[in-house]
Amino acid sequence: MAGKDRKKQLARQRYERQQQALAEAAAKARRVKIISSAVAVAVVVVGGAAVVVFTGKDDKSKADGLHCSYNAAGQPAGKVKDLGTPPKKPAYKGTVQATVKTNQGDVVMALDAKAAPCTVGSFVHLAQKGFYDDTPCHRLTSGGLNVLQCGDPSGKGTGGPGYEYANENTANAKYTAGTLAMANSGPDTNGSQFFLVYKDSQLQPDYSVFGKITKGLDVLQKIAKAGSDPAGDGAPKKKVTIQDVTIAPV
Repeated sequence: MAGKDRKKQLARQRYERQQQALAEAAAKARRVKIISSAVAVAVVVVGGAAVVVFTGKDDKSKADGLHCSYNAAGQPAGKVKDLGTPPKKPAYKGTVQATVKTNQGDVVMALDAKAAPCTVGSFVHLAQKGFYDDTPCHRLTSGGLNVLQCGDPSGKGTGGPGYEYANENTANAKYTAGTLAMANSGPDTNGSQFFLVYKDSQLQPDYSVFGKITKGLDVLQKIAKAGSDPAGDGAPKKKVTIQDVTIAPV
């Protein structure tokens, strides 16, 4: 190969590596995390850079219960591509029952559309589209934060539905055993990932609470007892797959 052609090839390969590194860094920056902290400011290392996450503040961008805004954010994860967005006008006003069928057992939840109409509207929309079918619960934590996190078809913690929306029902929120809430990557970045609290947890009120577990807490506790890899915060050792989610107004 001529010297000039070889230089062009090396330059092209270097450019491709740089583009891949940028794409990976962007994905890491969007990782949806639940941060357990008792202090006002938590510092999280993302992709080798220190990112300051301010917690314990009042939400200034609440979802409007009369009109929900779902803004474009990346591409939908998983095999269901034609998701669209939930209705802007909330379809539910009261309690909605959701049954999450997993390979470890069923978890039944009462969704509170009165307190979090936009969040419930999104969850129901994704469930009815089959977005959650055959997807993993990719994260299990223990200690001050005791949750099982689900809702990312990729299983990497970076996937979402292709849209995001504002926080709801976070004022004075408590994350006691049985709480159902949304995970996020910062204020007003709710998407598809949610977490189930299997034991009282210490969290700043930064995560939209949209329901409670009415049956199946023992299923979560069984999963938690098996631990995670790595210990304390990692993939559940007892693999958890959501088989389907059914919705029924109460």
